[in-house]
Amino acid sequence: MRPLPAPRAFAFDLDGTLIDSRRDIAAACNHVLVTAGRAPLEEDVIATFVGDGARALLARAFGLDRGAPEIESLHDEFVRYYAAHPVVHTDWMHGALDALSALAPRPLAVVTNKTRTVTLAILDALGARARFAAVYGAGDGPLKPSPEPVLSVARAMAVSPADLWVVGDAVQDIGAGRAAGSATVAVLGGFQPEARLRAANPDRVIASLAELPALALAL
Repeated sequence: MRPLPAPRAFAFDLDGTLIDSRRDIAAACNHVLVTAGRAPLEEDVIATFVGDGARALLARAFGLDRGAPEIESLHDEFVRYYAAHPVVHTDWMHGALDALSALAPRPLAVVTNKTRTVTLAILDALGARARFAAVYGAGDGPLKPSPEPVLSVARAMAVSPADLWVVGDAVQDIGAGRAAGSATVAVLGGFQPEARLRAANPDRVIASLAELPALALAL
């Protein structure tokens, strides 16, 4: 385990890391399925489709190729519905708000593969947008595991990627952070199985965000 640099800033994934959005994602996906004449899917099935953005989620739910022409209209309806119902069931993950407050003297960012429109609707509905110095979502450029989302928020917060910790519940987060040259912290209990997350070799693994302040502020 390599020593972690003292963090000057933090980039957090959203779904499964900061917020428990499983039911609202499933509701939006099932809305699109039913509107298109398909049967709804179980929430646990839809959860396995999460991580690579809404277009990938819908392609998996409909059994389509990700480049299928139907995806754009399905995506538009998904975003329309989800932005209108952003936090019907969504709440903070365990320890998330306390961690954000404890780390707040340092700049914080959200780096998500969720559509930016929906991301901002959620942050606004939770009264949380002002907590973040930068927000990167789908529509702003390449998605994780590309390093560009991490590099983008590092530039916005005027910190070196080497001084930034990337915190997330998925292999996409770990891949993006590593490619950007940042420290990576995996949080268990989100959308991806623990074994898959550990196999991505994050720099640290924590059970919940409740553990993050002690880990970060000790450096």
